[in-house]
Amino acid sequence: MDNVVLMALIATLGTWFVTALGAATVAFFKSPNPKILNLMLGFASGVMIAASFWSLLQPAIERAEAECSLPAYFVATTGFLFGAIFMWASDKAVSFARKRTQNLSGKSSERLNRIIMLILSITLHNIPEGLAVGVAFGALTNVGINSETLMGAITIAIGIGLQNFPEGAAVSLPLRREGYSRRKSFLYGQASGMVEPIAGVTGAMLVVYVEKILPYALSFAAGAMILVAVHELIPECQKGRKTHPYFSTMGIISGFAVMMLLDVMLG
Repeated sequence: MDNVVLMALIATLGTWFVTALGAATVAFFKSPNPKILNLMLGFASGVMIAASFWSLLQPAIERAEAECSLPAYFVATTGFLFGAIFMWASDKAVSFARKRTQNLSGKSSERLNRIIMLILSITLHNIPEGLAVGVAFGALTNVGINSETLMGAITIAIGIGLQNFPEGAAVSLPLRREGYSRRKSFLYGQASGMVEPIAGVTGAMLVVYVEKILPYALSFAAGAMILVAVHELIPECQKGRKTHPYFSTMGIISGFAVMMLLDVMLG
């Protein structure tokens, strides 16, 4: 049990490290290459969509059929919807906080408002992402640790990490353009990923010590990841489609194909 919690901690520390790497790009330039950034976002969204089914929903359905008294379709659908609703509520919380701070006056207050909203938004998105990694590793206690199941959990962490790189840059680079030093911009950027190890360990421990929630937890993580991919990553990566119509789309297809290949080949 302790082993999978430790693995979840190490994996989410890795995703946090990738966030820090993205934030560190502020040391080299103020604006990233939009074409490369869109490709990375597209690839990450493809990975997350594929992982949501093969590494989360499919195991959730199998566990529900084997252990739950309720129908598997009900368990998977309920968890999935709650995961999406959690992310929707997170976005609503950010919007509410933004409205509450709109009355701030003065240039410094406006700048502070933008900074708070940016960091809060990405930090909230990182909570279900950390949970997804933690749940994937926590599930190893029930399904057994072998090369196939371990690789499934690792690929989820890799997918989350890939999309954390541009997220780190998305915080640090705007701060740099606002006039903050490179050091402060980097510190704020990497801080947005600090919540992932906490969420990861929490998710792993919940699954380990409350085994009956595993199918719900897996489908919850899938719902959260799908909403992030469809609502945030895909629209963002398609912003340059007028000049490069299929560039980001190929990133999505490639990410999905890589994740599908790994899961099907190893699972």
